[in-house]
Amino acid sequence: MKQTIEIDCPAEILLNLHLNAEGFAEYLKRQAAISLFKEGQLSSGTAAAWLVMPRTEFLYLAMQAGAALLDDSADDYTRETALL
Repeated sequence: MKQTIEIDCPAEILLNLHLNAEGFAEYLKRQAAISLFKEGQLSSGTAAAWLVMPRTEFLYLAMQAGAALLDDSADDYTRETALL
């Protein structure tokens, strides 16, 4: 089920960012997906599907934004090596 959220935004913000309403909505969506992933609220697969991009592309964006992709714990190592 698709939900639409309306956000009030002063025109000055759009002008300063050189974005139209659609571009700003996509920017906010991407930033929200990355933030929710970093907080552990969204999986990388769910975030990638929401943004309509391959999971590897999303992980690259998240990593560029400072997301820790692995905690270097024994559990992470076991989970990742089990995929090999």
